[in-house]
Amino acid sequence: MKNNSGKPNYKMLFWSILLDLIGMVSYLIPGVGEFFDVIWAPVSAYLLTRFYKGNVGKVAGVIGFVEEAMPGLDIIPTFTLTWIYTQFFASDNATKLPKK
Repeated sequence: MKNNSGKPNYKMLFWSILLDLIGMVSYLIPGVGEFFDVIWAPVSAYLLTRFYKGNVGKVAGVIGFVEEAMPGLDIIPTFTLTWIYTQFFASDNATKLPKK
């Protein structure tokens, strides 16, 4: 996830924060939020597996799905926490995004 210079990928941080905010929309719209979570849970799980490759993406996808599907857990910023993990704690090359 770090760029070629070894610095953190802040573009991915931006997207992670944005997607976490989208996941928290259910708190803003009472009644509609539960329906939104039913749709957002599998979408966020899929996006996590695409953004973060390897085992990190798989684990993050499962955690993201459960976090969005369970009432009251939407406050957990799964995308951002996964970004932090990949930037500062993971050393596995499989966690990096493929080059396009």
